[in-house]
Amino acid sequence: MSESQLRWELADASSPQSTLFDDSIFEREPGRGEFRGLEFLHVRAKSIINDLGGTPYGFRYTINAYRGCSHACSYCFARPTHAYLDLNVGDDFDRKIVVKVNAVERVRAELHPKRWAGEPIAMGTNTDPYQRCEGKYHLTEGIIEALTERSNAFSILTKSTLVLRDIDLLVEASKHADVRVNFSIGTLDDEVWRMTEPGTPHPRQRVKAVKTLNEAGVACGVLMAPIIPGLSDRPEQLEEVVQSCKDAGALSISPVLLHLGGTTKDIFYERVGAERPDLIPMYKRMYGARKYAAKADRDRTTAMVNKMIGKRVSIRPPAPRPAPPAQLNLL
Repeated sequence: MSESQLRWELADASSPQSTLFDDSIFEREPGRGEFRGLEFLHVRAKSIINDLGGTPYGFRYTINAYRGCSHACSYCFARPTHAYLDLNVGDDFDRKIVVKVNAVERVRAELHPKRWAGEPIAMGTNTDPYQRCEGKYHLTEGIIEALTERSNAFSILTKSTLVLRDIDLLVEASKHADVRVNFSIGTLDDEVWRMTEPGTPHPRQRVKAVKTLNEAGVACGVLMAPIIPGLSDRPEQLEEVVQSCKDAGALSISPVLLHLGGTTKDIFYERVGAERPDLIPMYKRMYGARKYAAKADRDRTTAMVNKMIGKRVSIRPPAPRPAPPAQLNLL
């Protein structure tokens, strides 16, 4: 087995002995029609529910049916996962999408009551579950169906309005378990949107989707992320996002200042620098070799947004969710 193949087998493994993909490493399929310009790398996952071994991000178990993301966000923290597969973190991450074609089959197997106690599962932690290729493969749709069959709680983080395709499924799932959708909406500025996340639906369409989901009975909040220094952090820009999301009935608004780790920093500097070279010295001062901006910068941004959130009508609390069947022991 080549070193490249070994990397594919060990990618995302929880231990050196555990492998993600089986022996049929992958097959390639070029994108056609609306998917032109993309390439899909089909793999068969040995496991699909990932155990983080704790809850450093508020969740322990995750599912990512894809790797790479056609949203092409210049700041995406998941870019280094492609380097581990001997793919580059720039264009390859944006255009060569790993598709775990047996994801739904694996979810159903791993959710078997003898193996699974019903813990909540987060989707969208390392790739957008509703990126463009979901329109072709419907893996997220199938995963939601499998989770609903088991009345298993789950959450989804996305930038894509494609989630509305599955609104009926999400409404049904919400009747039986705690289901939460969060949209990532860091700016409503057209120029910033085109510069930093060119493959995503317009953020104003995402705001409309927040309203649609909440009105349908699917709990939906907003991760106001990333707030990008020098591009989307002016008070009037932040105020516009906050007020639009509040008007849409967002159940929560959580601000996050830009963070840049590893090779993502190089891609961000390259792409933003092509249009705004004047900002690069500031970013290098703010971040240096660090992933996060200084705590004072983060706290200042959070305080500013939180003050805006509290200025007008407060965020309404989530609607009560029906208790899950006791025999599933979801807690």
